Amino acid sequence: MATEPLRVVLDTDVLLAATPSHSPYRIVLDELFGGGYESFLSTEIFLEYEEKMGQFFDPETSDSIVGGMNLLPNVHRVEPHFNLKLITADPDDDKFVDCAFAANVNYLVTNDRHFNVLKSLNFPKINLMRIEAFADLLRSRRIATQVV
Repeated sequence: MATEPLRVVLDTDVLLAATPSHSPYRIVLDELFGGGYESFLSTEIFLEYEEKMGQFFDPETSDSIVGGMNLLPNVHRVEPHFNLKLITADPDDDKFVDCAFAANVNYLVTNDRHFNVLKSLNFPKINLMRIEAFADLLRSRRIATQVV
């Protein structure tokens, strides 16, 4: 029985943590590039990915990750036409919430504590997942597919 594809928005901190080849979270990028889940992003998020990756990694690495994501069939652009303004501690993070809500994702994957305010809201219901838990989920889904 095929499992439903996971639908996620990745916060920039997740992308940065998953990029090094020796990272314990590398599975996040490996599964993305292997089609293991669907990722949603807006132009605003894409531009932040480009900016932050360029600050932390060499141009070749940054271009291969961010440019590659732009070509993947399981990476979808969503352009929210609203701003929920839920992350008052860091309004720049609102773009991730807006995208997650517009795309109706399963999880917004982040380790940024500013998003914790979402846990206290009844609406919109945005499920948060830390990178550690997401990496574990991807590993268990990979094992389940190999067993079948």
